Amino acid sequence: MNNMEKCSSRSAPWLTQRAPRAGEIEPVNYLLRRLNLHTICESGRCPNIAQCLPRGMAFLILGNNCSRDCTFCAVSRGTPSPSDPSEPYRIAEAVKRLKLRYVFLTSVTRDDLPDGGANQFAMTINILKEDNPGVVVEILVPDFQGNNGAIKTVINAKPDVFAHNLETVPRLYPNVRPMADYQTSLEVLRRAKEFNPGIITKSGIMLGMGETHQEILEIMGDLRRVDCDLFTMGQYLAPSRSQYPVYRFVTPEEFSQYEPVGKQMGFRGIVSAPLWRSSFKADKLYYQTITEK
Repeated sequence: MNNMEKCSSRSAPWLTQRAPRAGEIEPVNYLLRRLNLHTICESGRCPNIAQCLPRGMAFLILGNNCSRDCTFCAVSRGTPSPSDPSEPYRIAEAVKRLKLRYVFLTSVTRDDLPDGGANQFAMTINILKEDNPGVVVEILVPDFQGNNGAIKTVINAKPDVFAHNLETVPRLYPNVRPMADYQTSLEVLRRAKEFNPGIITKSGIMLGMGETHQEILEIMGDLRRVDCDLFTMGQYLAPSRSQYPVYRFVTPEEFSQYEPVGKQMGFRGIVSAPLWRSSFKADKLYYQTITEK
């Protein structure tokens, strides 16, 4: 066993999260099961599920099987199911029943679809806004293999926040995101801003995968060069022993040093904390950014 595999969250007490209380998330889970909907909170084994699910969740569209094999991710790999035209309506119903005012949408990567699932994103955004007037929609999209038409399709649906995560530093892509490309991901964010200069764009990375301080600063600089507005950083936690191992647990003090640096670089909003995730309190970061603007 190498040093990376020996890391245990027991040596990082700041990563401790409370378990869900009895009856806290069951009603939400029941509704999601009844409507046959998935969340990245559950599929991705998010440590914040007890904090998020009662007040909202990150809907996972286009099924629960991913066409890629990223080594950091807990989402199932396998043959994806056909896109379901009724799914956007079921999500809109869940949003209405849960009285959500901020909706976070993401998806598995669908390289099997010609548009990468862009039309399903656009349809879901349109139906959500039609059925729930005033709702704010944030989307976290895959890279669509750099397909400009797919990016434009999603942008034309007018999401309030367009997010795409870089996940890690370029040097680690062959091991962490073997089917992705760092420059393509940057280009997705640049194109989104080009197609709609007024849209808020967002990205995020995980720390503790073997990256260096300098590499983190370089990623931040790259994101600012494509005019990315919001940036999040959180601790990587390996979903299982068979996946990419944790190299180290970054302390809260080290995380906190990146926020003032990011503000100096020009990010309109930045959160850097061990248990932070793209979808975690996404509404808080959005409204804070809008208020400060």
